[in-house]
Amino acid sequence: MGVRYVAAALGLLAWGGPGAGAARAQAPASPTILKMATLAPDGSRWHLVLKEMAEQWKAASGGRVVVRLYPGGVAGDDPDVVRKMRAGTLNAGVLTSVGLGEVDPSVNALSLPLAYDSSEEAYAVLARLRPKLEAGLEAKGFVALNWVDGGWTRFFTAKPVATPGDLRAHKLFTGGGSRESLEIWRAAGFDPVALPVTELGSALQSGLVTAMGLPPQVAVISQYYTKARYMTALPFQLLLGATVVSKGSWDKLPAELRPALARAAEEAGAKLRQEIRQSEARDIEEMKKRGLNVVAVEAKALEEWRAMALAMWPRIRGTMVPAEAFDEALRMRDEFRRRPTRPR
Repeated sequence: MGVRYVAAALGLLAWGGPGAGAARAQAPASPTILKMATLAPDGSRWHLVLKEMAEQWKAASGGRVVVRLYPGGVAGDDPDVVRKMRAGTLNAGVLTSVGLGEVDPSVNALSLPLAYDSSEEAYAVLARLRPKLEAGLEAKGFVALNWVDGGWTRFFTAKPVATPGDLRAHKLFTGGGSRESLEIWRAAGFDPVALPVTELGSALQSGLVTAMGLPPQVAVISQYYTKARYMTALPFQLLLGATVVSKGSWDKLPAELRPALARAAEEAGAKLRQEIRQSEARDIEEMKKRGLNVVAVEAKALEEWRAMALAMWPRIRGTMVPAEAFDEALRMRDEFRRRPTRPR
């Protein structure tokens, strides 16, 4: 995902040149403005945590670094944000694996359908892959400041879905995915509809889309569940994400400031992860009070879902996820599962 320094003319040290005179030499530096986009709605808990981080950056830098947030998808969905960062009109973004995968598809190894049993398991793999993933992003010009997630996606549908066969009768939103993503869903017998996430509301209203995979927090904040009042009780995949800034922007910040800024970003990531963990059950209960119907997945149906996912994996490997990253992630997952002290 690329981001460029948004205004080269706004140097961190905006002092006058030689012979500029004492008054000019003592003038305050113009702040460096970092434009950061996020799909998190204005006023949401996610947005508030990011605002806290922005204030911490401003305080830690003595006002020399100012983060300007663009929440609620006003800068577009993840692919839009990536394009704008590459064009230099944005500096940073909180991106899901959809955007991160456009820069380094190895990230998608953490979002394989039905590959992980819990957040602890997925993050144990992430902890081991993180140095390699971050090196890959940095090699392409971007610095990962923290790793977060939006929770576990469930299928929200206009009619009840308990099995893969039920889902195949729906028009499934795929988030403007790549050609490979569409082909994988179609090969599995589904009817995917690729759209920007910013168009999902109108697509649900018109019936263009009748099913979507979303984490509960996204569904409740966006109110999309009011158009798709059935939720399949199956955590399908983790919606991994990260806060990233362009390497060019990061490297132009004073070296002595970067450790404090990095710590503030890591703390913000920890708060966001905690918020997701704590809010999931609460969000589902809130939606149930407002008319959401939770569809149970029985043991036989669960085996059908797992068989479907396993059948998709060979098509994902080498296309959506590089083969090496795919194999390495699953190997690390299996090693985690064999640990005698594995968390329950």
